[in-house]
Amino acid sequence: FFEAYEMPACKTQLEYLEFINTFPASDTPEVFGLHPNANITYQINSAKDILDTILNIQPKESAHLKGATREDIVSKLSKDMLKKLPPIYIQHEVRQALQKLGAILPMNIFLRQELDQMTVTLKVVHQTLHDLLLAIEGTVIMSPSLKDMLDSMHDAKVPEIWRKVSWESSTLGFWFTELLERNQQFVRWLNFGRPKSFWITGFFNQQGFLTAMRQEVTRQHKGWALDCVILQNLVTKFNAEDIHEQPPEGVYVHGLFLEGGGWDRKNGKLTESRPKILYEPMPVVYLYAVNTTSGKDPMLYECPIYRKPQRTDHNYVGSIDLETSHYYPSHWTLRGVALLCDIK
Repeated sequence: FFEAYEMPACKTQLEYLEFINTFPASDTPEVFGLHPNANITYQINSAKDILDTILNIQPKESAHLKGATREDIVSKLSKDMLKKLPPIYIQHEVRQALQKLGAILPMNIFLRQELDQMTVTLKVVHQTLHDLLLAIEGTVIMSPSLKDMLDSMHDAKVPEIWRKVSWESSTLGFWFTELLERNQQFVRWLNFGRPKSFWITGFFNQQGFLTAMRQEVTRQHKGWALDCVILQNLVTKFNAEDIHEQPPEGVYVHGLFLEGGGWDRKNGKLTESRPKILYEPMPVVYLYAVNTTSGKDPMLYECPIYRKPQRTDHNYVGSIDLETSHYYPSHWTLRGVALLCDIK
């Protein structure tokens, strides 16, 4: 994949050894078909691992630092978070709002499921923050789970008890900001109708969202069967703020980031990454469904979508087709090109 390496034209063992000694001490990403930007990602991950190790071996006992202990710092943070936390949903009000929207419509059923999960998250966060404050004051016993929560919040990490009912995030600040933004999208949808463009990052179950959209399109066409309806997409040239109307069918989504490649907005095609740009914000993507069993264009790159930068089966959402320029789709497979719902 990289032209700088040539086949050896040697005859003796000594010549082979001398040839091997001309190799660089470390290989560049191009050797493996990756973009040079991949080296930046590697260095960032290495530095993060070192810093995480340093944090993990720090003493966890209370120590005075300019007059403030760990408990004082976390107590102040907990009180600030409790002030900013949105109220827990009132179930009968949610049911009434859903009835007005159409409770049996696929997208509204999906919204109800998302609201149920957000309610669980908000209840856990409210309760554990109150318990932690009581434990710091000495009113209740500091249990092992509360102690872990105290340590995590002091290190700006998401407590394990919160992560289990919500989502992964690199820092506590990013996680809490996302909580507020997710809640805001749900409240607007519930009270003012479905958004013109959906922030796909703000869902617990992105696969459920895409399935609900397919069900909705299937019901709009008599004789269509859900098993024969496949997802199709069109990458627009617009940003979320430029969308003022809903599509006749399907949905507009925004908030996706392209990793491993760049995006040519003018021509609507994949290009090489720009130097030092690790994540390319994508314009609004129009997702819809068609009733077909025919194959796809082999020149389209089937780009996987993941919830988070950790590309595991747990974070896999699905895939959409992207047009490519100058290269076959296999080139972008080697580049590791993927779409991420969130880069934090």
